[in-house]
Amino acid sequence: MTLPATPAQTIGPFHGTALPFPGGADLAPAGHPQTVTVHGRVLDGDGAPVPDALLEFWQAAPDGSLTGAPGSLRRDGGVFTGFARVPTGGDGRYALRTLVPGGAPYLALCLMVPGLVRHLFTRVYFRFPEGDPLLAALPPDRRATLLAAPEPGPHRSYRFDVQLRGTAETVFLRLGPARP
Repeated sequence: MTLPATPAQTIGPFHGTALPFPGGADLAPAGHPQTVTVHGRVLDGDGAPVPDALLEFWQAAPDGSLTGAPGSLRRDGGVFTGFARVPTGGDGRYALRTLVPGGAPYLALCLMVPGLVRHLFTRVYFRFPEGDPLLAALPPDRRATLLAAPEPGPHRSYRFDVQLRGTAETVFLRLGPARP
């Protein structure tokens, strides 16, 4: 006999069901000709999809400005805000429509996953710039976990999977004060 799960048998919080907002994955203004899609999956250490994860993206505007726009949670379809919040589906997949940032060639990513007490932070690079101190500190095989792979075809699309553990684990950043 199988009994239904009780609160003591579940692990939360459940970010993907509580925090998304309408248009949260549509960072690029509707119809913008330079729109790119960044998509992928969030995977656990065994390569299984992670449902109910939430990805928050922050980025510079195409002109390199970092000011964003007020009302990031209320999309009007015409203003680039610099902020997106995207949940994963039951298959661990997500998709973001955005513009390639100016200045720093990456998206900052905060990942919230059920069962993890702390958020995970990383970057999604469109290309590797010369002299980036973070990239210079990483072995070449670890750098590759931060690069969104361009996909062939008529649409401007990039694939970026987040691996939580294992040999292909995504590089995650430690933010905050230095530890002794």
